[in-house]
Amino acid sequence: MKNIVPHHFSVSREQRALQMGHGAFLIWFTGLSGSGKSTIANAVEEALFKKNIHTYTLDGDNVRKGLNNNLSFSPEDRTENIRRIAEVSNLMIDAGLVVLAAFVSPYAEDRANIKNIVGHDNFVEVFVNTPVEECERRDVKGLYAKARAGEITNFTGVNAPYEAPVAPDVQINTIETTVENAVDIILQHIDKKLHTNG
Repeated sequence: MKNIVPHHFSVSREQRALQMGHGAFLIWFTGLSGSGKSTIANAVEEALFKKNIHTYTLDGDNVRKGLNNNLSFSPEDRTENIRRIAEVSNLMIDAGLVVLAAFVSPYAEDRANIKNIVGHDNFVEVFVNTPVEECERRDVKGLYAKARAGEITNFTGVNAPYEAPVAPDVQINTIETTVENAVDIILQHIDKKLHTNG
């Protein structure tokens, strides 16, 4: 952009990673509302915290209350919502954190854009693959019922599409896999990234 000149600071990402003692990257949890994204992300963060890994979790409801409280659920605003989260994640990666982000993120193009923003090597896509029937059965927030009644528009899985990842790094079927097992699968997948500084 015109008249914007990036300032180069003395402390590098590599130096911050060395001080942290572990690699920094983004674990992106995608799936339908009620699929278990936030539950699994929370459990993964707990496990990482116990290993003295520096983390931060970004969650849809929390981000929309603050940073993105001016955005609706239209396709355009969903795209902007995800773009902003990716940019914040990129800053946190630069700071040396392992970032966990749990968002429906229904569009394949938006998820590809996240990967471009943070860098392919810094992106781990976890598809929490829970069928819509199971998500609706759980429906702890009552959102599916409201969407079926026409009280919520643009609700993914009911009156808005979800484009499932074709080749996610990790796929978790929550009907067949416990939260504990899901954590083990994800930790095993990210082990090499954790032990690569910089």
